[in-house]
Amino acid sequence: MASARNFKYLPPRVADQIRGLGLSSRRPMQGTIQGLHRSPNFGASVEFAEYKDYAPGDAPSLIDWAVYAKTDRYMIRRFQDETNLRACVLVDASASLNFQQLGPVTKFDYACSLAAGFLYLLVVQGDSASLSYFNDGVTKRFAPVASTETLSPVLLEMESMTAQGRGNIEQSLHQAAELLTQRHLVILISDLLQPPAEVARGIQHLQHNRHEVVVYHVLDGAEIALPMQGLVELRDLETDEKLLIEADEIRADYSRSVQGYLDEMSRLCAGCGADYFTVDTRTSMLEALAKRAAS
Repeated sequence: MASARNFKYLPPRVADQIRGLGLSSRRPMQGTIQGLHRSPNFGASVEFAEYKDYAPGDAPSLIDWAVYAKTDRYMIRRFQDETNLRACVLVDASASLNFQQLGPVTKFDYACSLAAGFLYLLVVQGDSASLSYFNDGVTKRFAPVASTETLSPVLLEMESMTAQGRGNIEQSLHQAAELLTQRHLVILISDLLQPPAEVARGIQHLQHNRHEVVVYHVLDGAEIALPMQGLVELRDLETDEKLLIEADEIRADYSRSVQGYLDEMSRLCAGCGADYFTVDTRTSMLEALAKRAAS
């Protein structure tokens, strides 16, 4: 079982902590097995949806006789089927995710732990989940899994994945939108180091293809607070470019710029209909996962 082995990104302690969390789609989903989520397919299942006129071939047992008594019309009740959720977790594997200063792990390790947590939550509640990594495009795709047994090899292979190369989030999301042929809940985990408007265009493509999008914006605390003091050399992990700054002189302006960037990202995600959450790499997995599970 996936929860019993001591995987790097899903140790048993974390699996036990998060097991009770629930994750669902906010929209009707289409799937192949009975599960927790509403489907746009109508049938004689669980949730009442609407009435329609009786027609030859409809089951007489579905006629609502109370409605007939009031309207003199034969009406049948339509129900909305409940089905499983298809989810795809997209993890940013560009070199910028190797950053670590205030957090106990790199942004990449944190993103992988988040991904492992979501995959585990999905399969234990009977849903189907897949995992993909990207930098300037989708670089690695895992086949969908629907049980802890089939999840275990994925968790094991995740331990050998690395973050490298330059990132292009928009291009990767466009590619993902074309690769996902059925409606999915898409969970994007990234440090979003790209202009917000470009990220939003990628999200809009996913939404246009009827996917539901959840964005987890992963940050190291140092990227928010700029705790360094004095003269500091910064290095871009993707381009290796260097910049010399006087941290004390720019801290206030830097903090305002970062907050403006986060606000803009949040605003654009909301405008696209995507859920948006920021997480610091010092945040526990339980707290981070519960942001979406409890929202």
